[in-house]
Amino acid sequence: MLEDANLLDNDGDRGGFHTTASAISVGGTLYATNLFWQPLQDPKDFMPEIEEASTEIIEGADLFAIKSGKAPQFGICVSQDGYKTGTNVAAIALSTALSNMSSIVGVFKIDGAWWYFCSRNDVILSDGDMVYLDEEEAKNQLLSMLTVPDWDKKYAPAEWNIEDTVDGNLEEIFEYGKRIKLQKINKLRGSKLIIVVTAIVLVGAWIGSTVMDYLFAPTQRKVVAPVRPKVVQKAEVLPIPKPWENVQDAGAFMANCHKGALDLTTLAIPGWAASGVITCTGETAATSWKMTTGFISWAEDAMKNSTLKNMNYAFNDAANNISVTLSLPKIEKVTQAPTKKLTDLRFELMKKFQEMGVKIQLTNQTVKVANPNAMAQQRPGGRPFGPKGPAAPATIDYPVLGFKIQSEYNPLVWAKFLTKFSSFSIKTVGYNVNNNSWNYEGVFYVL
Repeated sequence: MLEDANLLDNDGDRGGFHTTASAISVGGTLYATNLFWQPLQDPKDFMPEIEEASTEIIEGADLFAIKSGKAPQFGICVSQDGYKTGTNVAAIALSTALSNMSSIVGVFKIDGAWWYFCSRNDVILSDGDMVYLDEEEAKNQLLSMLTVPDWDKKYAPAEWNIEDTVDGNLEEIFEYGKRIKLQKINKLRGSKLIIVVTAIVLVGAWIGSTVMDYLFAPTQRKVVAPVRPKVVQKAEVLPIPKPWENVQDAGAFMANCHKGALDLTTLAIPGWAASGVITCTGETAATSWKMTTGFISWAEDAMKNSTLKNMNYAFNDAANNISVTLSLPKIEKVTQAPTKKLTDLRFELMKKFQEMGVKIQLTNQTVKVANPNAMAQQRPGGRPFGPKGPAAPATIDYPVLGFKIQSEYNPLVWAKFLTKFSSFSIKTVGYNVNNNSWNYEGVFYVL
């Protein structure tokens, strides 16, 4: 139950981070949520960092909590949003309870709300402590992070049926966690207060001296040095590409292979035996012949007299085998987003191919996409990386459904049929002249 929580009708936005509730109740105890988390550079003298963040990042922040451990952090919040001094902090309770795990992501169902938590390499992400009032928003946030590999623990409500997740009981988990409470940010304290008071006295004395000089000394021209404004540079955050972006058009790929294979079947070399297998990779089609009773000159004459354009050939070292490659039209790159989830697509394909009496081999695979933010200082959502935070993963893994099909139907038929299911790309098309069969290998992209 969300007790004493300040639910913001206008979805409060502090520093770009969505806030929905200030506390959740677990086992009758209130735990503060939705804190803004930052790495702590100096655990021994943390107050300057916290005061700076409360002024420059979350304006008006007046409460904080410290998470110690391998990667010290501080979280800040604003009491006007419903936070109270002395309230336990949920993110610290969970991370310390599971201190043997460095990367944790999950959603925990609270009555009427869903708390999302995310910690990567012992660092609570800046948007990794959120309470959602909309179930779909919480679920989408979790699914987006599950595309990142190498989690030590993954939590989700049982009714979501997300693979490799467990339904966590916060009351049981929090029993093993530290109860760190929110504290007041004292912006002037101890020796700092003495320094400020001393500075005020000195400034007052200086002003008095200046006034006296002004009244009794001859007027002098004042030279005021310009004060350079503080410039805060933000690292550029680059969008992470998707595997279905900028890929070869599957329809054009199949059309190229169909024409290329048929063109190569028109070649004939007396005294040479064709391998009978033509392989196409979209923009090239290739096959080979082996000398039986013929001569090298016969093969050379056949190549030179062929009417096929953009054809190249080469003999092996023994000159008893000739490889022929046919260059095909260039294929345009397209972007076509997937429309189905992996499990739904797999079931639909198996059902349809069984009805057709055609065999299809399906395998769960992953496609690695280079992360352009690997060397950046931030990642989407403002989470810091680089020397002051956890390194961004060099690659992002996306699930795909690999397929292999053997059929007597040509590529033009399959291109129209496969498009009905989801976006896909073709790796190779093979044609066996001896039994007039086609082999297709590619991947379906999934949500």
